[in-house]
Amino acid sequence: MLAKTPPMGWNSWNTFGPNINETVVMEMTDLMVEKGYRDAGYEYVVIDDCWALRERNEKGELVPDPEKFPHGMKYLADYIHSKGMKFGMYSAAGVRTCAGYPGSYGHEYEDAAMFASWGVDYLKYDKCHFAGSADARNAYVTMSMALRATGRDIVFSGCTVGENNPHDWMRSAGAHLYRSTVDIFDSPESFRNNFTQQYDKFSQSGPGCFNDIDMLIVGMRGTGNVARIGGCSDEAYKMHFALWCFWGAPLMLGADLRKLDDFCHELLTNKELIRLNQDPECRPPYIDERQRYHNLNKRLAAIKMLDNNEFALGLFNYSDDAELEVLAYFDDLGIPSGKGIGLELTDIFTGETITKFDFYTPKLPAMTCKIYRAKIVKR
Repeated sequence: MLAKTPPMGWNSWNTFGPNINETVVMEMTDLMVEKGYRDAGYEYVVIDDCWALRERNEKGELVPDPEKFPHGMKYLADYIHSKGMKFGMYSAAGVRTCAGYPGSYGHEYEDAAMFASWGVDYLKYDKCHFAGSADARNAYVTMSMALRATGRDIVFSGCTVGENNPHDWMRSAGAHLYRSTVDIFDSPESFRNNFTQQYDKFSQSGPGCFNDIDMLIVGMRGTGNVARIGGCSDEAYKMHFALWCFWGAPLMLGADLRKLDDFCHELLTNKELIRLNQDPECRPPYIDERQRYHNLNKRLAAIKMLDNNEFALGLFNYSDDAELEVLAYFDDLGIPSGKGIGLELTDIFTGETITKFDFYTPKLPAMTCKIYRAKIVKR
């Protein structure tokens, strides 16, 4: 099975946008190996939009821009594979990509065959310039079938930017992940909005197909293609990454790996957070109905069931400026009150261990979280 756990890798769009080329991709590939990202689980190197010429050739084929990619895509794929990584590319279901390059509408089988011949392992398939008379669901299942017809294992990332209710049908259409939100930007408001739109829809995620709430902005620091003035603080980046890991979203790095500082590097390679994201059971966190109300106040408590009868407890205050009491009542998490049954909680960041019975309602500063390894104990 492809995508047994949420896919992990690096994508060019957040930092480089249209300014992508062979040298940059090779440099990012080298850094993923040298800096330990590959060993941490990030395996895909994905070129996003703007890699092709503006028109197909006389044979109707997509053509890599020879100025940006002078050796062609097969050469680049071979280089990435030689580093123990996998190669990803981009196309769109419309007549044009989002940046105005040729899309794959009406060319699905030819394009899929070409991607396979180049050694592509992952395809991000966007939805721009899509004819109103066309059927979006059919367009995605057509590309899915075209990729499978090549005989090559290619992870299919269906990106409808949240249109057409992708959580209802993308798994059945053969996608391995599906973008369910608008594009992310380097700001707390942006990642919070993407998360809160989808946090209660992750019940559709599981091995083979995952809800994708867009790429990571950790480490961008207000620079790059999706920059916002000021970017995010360390605590905001920590919140962003913790939410993506705890909820089992795909982890696609978006920063310039040449410029990542030590804090962001250590965060993005945090073994405990990645372990939560890559847990083989791939269960989304359990949220009781009370938490849906609390979310309006930008706070959440959730429990995540893991492999080997383990658990994790996540407490999140993603407000901008308010200290909030995050309410975890154990009755709501399947642990009855007054029975002498509680949770031993080990903070994955500090290693501190505490034991709580019946409830745990700490006050957390704005834009902070607590993530615990948890096990059931008796008095």
